[in-house]
Amino acid sequence: MMKKVIFIICLVVSFCGRAQKQSFVSYKPAEFEKLIGEDADLQLVDVRRPDEYAAGHLENAVLINVLDSGFVAEADSLLDKSKPVAVYCRSGKRSRDAAVKLSGRGFKVYELEGGYNGWVDYQKSKK
Repeated sequence: MMKKVIFIICLVVSFCGRAQKQSFVSYKPAEFEKLIGEDADLQLVDVRRPDEYAAGHLENAVLINVLDSGFVAEADSLLDKSKPVAVYCRSGKRSRDAAVKLSGRGFKVYELEGGYNGWVDYQKSKK
């Protein structure tokens, strides 16, 4: 019985620790625009495929494809963990996946809700 209790406690502690490491904040396009405009240390990362990046991307964004098996290793080599990271993809799914992976590695991460498509729609609505 005691072994089962200890096992359950270990699982809960492990899960809670993992959940804390994988935290990130999602921002709507207007908030994201403000964030990337105000934080000079922010590292902006496009996590889409190279062809998507070539078709259009946010200014100063670095491409690190989250679908590549070497995503984490490339992020570790290119990004500075002492500076926050802002990620985006096409619609938001891949950027959330990237945000979980990066925050789990110790990065402070912000994610663009709605992705690049939402960003483009937001920019059009401002005109």
